[in-house]
Amino acid sequence: MPFNQLRLGALSAAVAMLAVSSSGALAQKKYDPGASDTEIKIGNIMPYSGPASAYGVIGKTEEAYFKKINAEGGINGRKINFISYDDGYSPPKTVEQARKLVESDEVLFVFNPLGTPPNSAIQKYLNTKKVPQLFVATGATKWNDPKDFPWTMGWQPNYQSESRIYAKYILKEHPNAKIAVLYQNDDYGKDYLKGLKDGLGAKAASMIVIEESFEVTQPTVDSAVVKMKSLNADVFFNVTTPKFAAQTIKKMNEIGWKPVHFLNNVSASIGSVMKPAGFENAQGIISSNYLKDTSDPQWKDDAGMKAFDEFLTKYFPEGNRIDGSVMYGYTVAQGIVHVLKACGDNLTRENVMKQAANIKGLELGGLLPGIKVNTSPTDFAPISQLQLMKFKGEKWDLFGDVISGDVGG
Repeated sequence: MPFNQLRLGALSAAVAMLAVSSSGALAQKKYDPGASDTEIKIGNIMPYSGPASAYGVIGKTEEAYFKKINAEGGINGRKINFISYDDGYSPPKTVEQARKLVESDEVLFVFNPLGTPPNSAIQKYLNTKKVPQLFVATGATKWNDPKDFPWTMGWQPNYQSESRIYAKYILKEHPNAKIAVLYQNDDYGKDYLKGLKDGLGAKAASMIVIEESFEVTQPTVDSAVVKMKSLNADVFFNVTTPKFAAQTIKKMNEIGWKPVHFLNNVSASIGSVMKPAGFENAQGIISSNYLKDTSDPQWKDDAGMKAFDEFLTKYFPEGNRIDGSVMYGYTVAQGIVHVLKACGDNLTRENVMKQAANIKGLELGGLLPGIKVNTSPTDFAPISQLQLMKFKGEKWDLFGDVISGDVGG
């Protein structure tokens, strides 16, 4: 009997030890390259130079936001090491920088790289390497394709959804319009054009009188604007990045062409487009947004806007408050911080994607009321709602309801 009790006691002790070691294993910290007890290494690629350099401020804003997070103790005790490189909006350079981030810097993931052509150039590489290409700074529809590209996820509303919303408005308010479209000759421009045509449906062929493309390497689009005016188009869909958007607005005023003007959301910044183009030239332009406009007095007592202003004052005083790209960078940085907090001590690339694909009803201070971040393992489009707005005076006036326009990849 004592022998059996001894055996039983030994067995109980073994079971207890196994339970302890199992729970210890469960509680163990898990790391992939780029993560440790003290650090989370995040890679980023931005056009700090070149034709899309107006967007470079996004990277600068994110860097400042992560400084704020680090000053406040980091994420679960870990400091963010943000490594951001310039690609000049040139896809071959983007490939070079992505390889450097993954193979030399060994970042945990690549966050918010900017531009459709640059991201297209690195998508297969990052997915093959199983490195998250997370919250890309482009609204191309292709980023919402978890089946074929499980390591790539967008952030902002996609371009086709946005175009469909404009098409809906045109059909209702200007059913007999003669539409001129100016678009960048790449995936970004073609995505917007497709959305417009899909939204107009059977009427697209008769309503669109010209589809004029241009190369991002061109110095100006002035000749295209003159050509479109000559066709007596009375609705203009302007699919351009900030430099060309400001040029277009100025040229239209110069030649006296005054159609109903729709400007894609990516160039709706007051600081980098409207102000340089001249507020007097931008009156009546229609666009859409999902972010609060920093120049709109309706947000002066808003808690989210107050937090944004405090951030600028303390961590990014050189930031241009009325540049929409600053609010964009601030908001997407909050989004990634939410994901990393949710990862806890499991900082593997797989878990980063898992947490990013399970965001439910996330409200961020810079988003318009009613707009929330939602993802799932089959939905890699975090934000899919927009509100129309019209430029008046020196600010955008929102109108209508928040509209959802989901389009899958």
